[in-house]
Amino acid sequence: MTSTPVIDVEHLHLAYGGFTAVRDLSFQVRPGELYALLGTNGAGKTSTLETVEGHRAATSGTVRVFGRDPRERRAVRPRTGIMLQESGFAPDLTVRESVRLIGSLTERVDHVDRVLGVVDLARQAGTRVSQLSGGEKRRLDFATAVYGSPELVFLDEPTTGLDIRSRDGLWEAVDRLREDGSTVVLTTHYLEEAQQRADRIGLMHRGVLHREGTVAELTRTLPATIRFSLPDSAPEPPLRAVREGGGSVLVETSALQEDLRVLLDWARDHSVELRELQAGPTRLDDVFRSLGTE
Repeated sequence: MTSTPVIDVEHLHLAYGGFTAVRDLSFQVRPGELYALLGTNGAGKTSTLETVEGHRAATSGTVRVFGRDPRERRAVRPRTGIMLQESGFAPDLTVRESVRLIGSLTERVDHVDRVLGVVDLARQAGTRVSQLSGGEKRRLDFATAVYGSPELVFLDEPTTGLDIRSRDGLWEAVDRLREDGSTVVLTTHYLEEAQQRADRIGLMHRGVLHREGTVAELTRTLPATIRFSLPDSAPEPPLRAVREGGGSVLVETSALQEDLRVLLDWARDHSVELRELQAGPTRLDDVFRSLGTE
């Protein structure tokens, strides 16, 4: 597999009048990986992706997709599938007609029935788009994005409105695409999806890429946590802790195993029950929340 980045963004700057949406943004997406670009509301990730997808021109900086300017549509678009938050299908077209139409525009080759089977819409093939539920429309969005198994797929909030079964089915389809070599760029507000599935994550805040790395690399930037509840009669715990109300106690630690052993030994020696005990490394949502304090 080539080591040349599928996406290469260098010093991207996007401004609208006097407002700067993105400042000096640089990142790469490697072949075959799932890269999640996450950010707080107004972070600039939508503007960034619109530029990478070829829908918007950069104010300054360089953006390359497959080594080309993404606005070179004939060179880039047939190799790229895009699932927007809202695709705006014609309401009078059927599901099959919609997939066939969008598929023909991509210049990729596929079978409509195969794609409808992937997204579990075969039974709705003759249904008009206006009669679909919200979840069915999201699956239709996904179907048009993955038509022809593109080399690069953008997934913008792909599981919004999907039930658990449909969500699992979508990720199974993404896994098959990746097995065939596709590269995936994900944006989502479901941080657990990014934590479970992304190879690397970029975290944006106020137009700047604040942090980037694997989940393990990002979560190591904050201490691990131990949470439990104590009865009012319990003695003071042996670790520096924060009382959060209702008997809940939070311990932040950079030595999780050692401090957890100290806590358990103390609880045994004092016959104290550590109710609702939870211990583990920092979660991605904790890292995400910390962006607002930087």
